[in-house]
Amino acid sequence: MPEKYIGTYEQYKARLLAMKPNVYLHGKKVDRSNGKEGAERDLADWIVGGTYVMKQCYDTANDPRYEDVCVAESNIPGMEGALINRSTNIHHSREDLLKKQLMTRLICHRVGGCMQRCMGSDALNALYSVTFDCDEACGTEYHQRLLKYIAYCQKNDLICNCAQTDVKGSRNPKYKRAHMQPDPDQFFHVVEKDVDGVGLDGKPCKGIIVRGAKICNSCAPYVDEIIALPTKFMSPDDSDYAVAFALPADWPGIKLMALPGQHHKRKHLEAPWAKIGDVESLTVFDDVFVPYERVFMCGRDNEGVCRYAGYLALMFAHYHRHSYTGCKTAVSEVIASQAALVADVNDIAKESHVRSKLCDIIQTAELVFAAGQQSAHRAVEFPSGQWVPDEILTNAGRRLAGHNIYHEYEILADLCGGVCASLPTEENFFMEEDNVGALCNKYIVRNPAYSAEDTHRVMRMMEDKLCDAFEGAQAVAGVHGGGSPLMEEITLMSRYDLEELKKIAKYLAGLPGYEECPRYERATNTPRAMLARFDALKAKKA
Repeated sequence: MPEKYIGTYEQYKARLLAMKPNVYLHGKKVDRSNGKEGAERDLADWIVGGTYVMKQCYDTANDPRYEDVCVAESNIPGMEGALINRSTNIHHSREDLLKKQLMTRLICHRVGGCMQRCMGSDALNALYSVTFDCDEACGTEYHQRLLKYIAYCQKNDLICNCAQTDVKGSRNPKYKRAHMQPDPDQFFHVVEKDVDGVGLDGKPCKGIIVRGAKICNSCAPYVDEIIALPTKFMSPDDSDYAVAFALPADWPGIKLMALPGQHHKRKHLEAPWAKIGDVESLTVFDDVFVPYERVFMCGRDNEGVCRYAGYLALMFAHYHRHSYTGCKTAVSEVIASQAALVADVNDIAKESHVRSKLCDIIQTAELVFAAGQQSAHRAVEFPSGQWVPDEILTNAGRRLAGHNIYHEYEILADLCGGVCASLPTEENFFMEEDNVGALCNKYIVRNPAYSAEDTHRVMRMMEDKLCDAFEGAQAVAGVHGGGSPLMEEITLMSRYDLEELKKIAKYLAGLPGYEECPRYERATNTPRAMLARFDALKAKKA
């Protein structure tokens, strides 16, 4: 029997409770606990919405019903053949990519939205090929460091997130390169190199000092590790900003400015939906020491390294958008399920306009999922042995999802009606005084096939989905998470060969020299094209 390294929620929770306080919330510095000791010590209320989601990632991997998609065989040296959580897996086949998409969709269904663990998986996969390619070209040692780190994450089934989006400072075009910013810290960067410090084992070691901040950094207060990557293309003059590393989430100098998101608290109607939440973070690296064993890119090491920063940024976005073809499919399917249910509760399920609106959502879900599947089928093997999906299809799927998310919320609001915004408080439905509870239950019923309590449960879910602050943020995430539709458009169109495509029209129009219709079959595209962009810019400067 192969060795099995599938963690549990209890182990994960114990690690969080052991972390040092470095979360800043409501003007206070706090740890992840409820502040109690002994048997009463538990996670803080503000964090449990996110950890409930992570619990599903552990529970499904430990459930034989789901191990076909949630468990993988490791291909990392020292871990070969071991059974691991697929969230820590490196994709070494088309099947790996397809199963990752299925796992993402499965867990997203269970939590009614983002599975949240995708970022770490996508960051590890992005680093895998980029560090390999960088080492081959520059003689660096990043890939071997990364292999040890991946083995560590797999063996302990650690949850990682990815800190990629810099605060960016001025958006004025004259400051378009990171090194041009009036404040150099607006993009995170290396401050010093070859600094003496203390490693993860508590022993003296050498490393670098980094400074800066990452915004829109989901889950940072309740992950084991934070993987920091470049946010964009870096020019040859941006070497200090070409840096990538991984550190424990409570490492000295990391400061997490937290924004919790949760559904309204329930007093009577417990439900899986009511347990879901997350925590966003402005993650500050305040002159943080990073041991070299955890540095996976540093532009100061070699003048050729900077070439790989934009490649790494885009590779993460690429893998993340492939994950979104599972995630956003599930989000649309959750909305479709809620829309179908609330229409039935309102006793209008058989109306033709209802079916038409549901069809809009289902169509988007199926097309987004198909884009992810086909991008996996068209994947190509990189020199590292890793398989990389087609970039045009991942971006097409993610762009379609982002364009349609508000339309899906509009449909849900239309089929629900205004009661989601004017529902009496939950306690009123259980109030005995003046017969208030009985009256609330009497007048909430629409379809007699549903009891008053079932109707109340559905409408309470609709109140959360359409009216609470957490779901407002989730709607915005549906547009911007993993890259705004404009970014997908830029990537998609920069890879698509319109000149070759136009030859079909030239033939059809009878233009001279186009007497035969060309055979047009688009090749698979990957983020490797970013390397050519760097080379072109460097040649232009020379």
